[in-house]
Amino acid sequence: MSKINRVVITDYDLVTSYGLGINPLWDGLLLNKSALGRLDRFSTKQFLSSNAAVVSKLDYNKSESLVMQMLAPVIRKNISSIPDDALLILASTVGEIDLLEKDVLASRAQKSKTSPQAFLQKIEKLAKLKKPGIFVSCACASSSTAIAQGASLIRQGREDCVLIVAADSVNEFVFSGFSALMALDKDKARPFDKNRSGLSLGEAAGFVLLMSKDRAKREKRNMPVEVLGWGLSCDANHMTGPARDGNGLIRALTRALKLAKISQTDIGCISAHGTGTLYNDAMELKAFKQVFKNLPLPIYSVKGGTGHTLGSAGLLETLVALKALKEKIVPLTVGLENIDEQAIGWADISPRELKKDIVVINNCGFGGINAVLVIKR
Repeated sequence: MSKINRVVITDYDLVTSYGLGINPLWDGLLLNKSALGRLDRFSTKQFLSSNAAVVSKLDYNKSESLVMQMLAPVIRKNISSIPDDALLILASTVGEIDLLEKDVLASRAQKSKTSPQAFLQKIEKLAKLKKPGIFVSCACASSSTAIAQGASLIRQGREDCVLIVAADSVNEFVFSGFSALMALDKDKARPFDKNRSGLSLGEAAGFVLLMSKDRAKREKRNMPVEVLGWGLSCDANHMTGPARDGNGLIRALTRALKLAKISQTDIGCISAHGTGTLYNDAMELKAFKQVFKNLPLPIYSVKGGTGHTLGSAGLLETLVALKALKEKIVPLTVGLENIDEQAIGWADISPRELKKDIVVINNCGFGGINAVLVIKR
């Protein structure tokens, strides 16, 4: 029987609307501070909302895309910790769509310049990697899917080092789309609140470095968490809406827990997708109650603070979960004031003690995609 390799996260960093690194984000969440505010990057007069959570000092009119403006400083800062033999998996929902948007509006669109392959090659060059990478786009479950894929490759012994990079930005193309879907909260997102009425958009970019535990030990790397399990599914219910009964998420959760070889009693908390839309939050709660037999576990969502960062959400939330494990704190859900009756006992308006060393991270995307990760301190 071939050896099953254990998978650890060794290095990581990100930039969010709270600033560079995990600490500003973590501090903001614990203080119930939202980074959502009035958006002045483009006119929002025709849209349902005027609020978003954006990274400061990005130039919407620059020739360099917003995602590259976010990623370049993060990767350069950490280049010495990224091995050149790492396999790159790049995750994004729309990538450098702002470049295409500007070209289309100027009637000079160049498809190849803004293709996923072009974006991938930029990151390969930026990170000084020797081998070609992979681009993953699974809507808002993109980076959690990429982490699952990287962990699977290491577990099977096909790779021993995988670099997961994720980024998505707030741009007019995406903003107008969510507005047309009537999916935006007119003010700010309120996950699991009984008065919730939609999501708020945000942006983020970052990376995690996955390694086999054997290689990490050889290289004397820090190993804050182990990736124990993962589960993927697609309920194929609707182009944008989740299956109301949570059947796809139930399958993904069940698979992740089985692979991780854990039970409910081992879990400290759940990092929920928690967009603040009526149907997403209700569907997640139904799935949690089915899988965990209606015995409440602490859950939280970061999206009332960070906004919904699309394809980078899973990576961002993995790093928040890593910090939660280190600090032994379950963050509160920013924006939550009046807990939905179905979320009572699960979500809370204040931080709680994290009593177990395992966090389950859940992400869902358009098309019915569900991705679940299980990490352990």
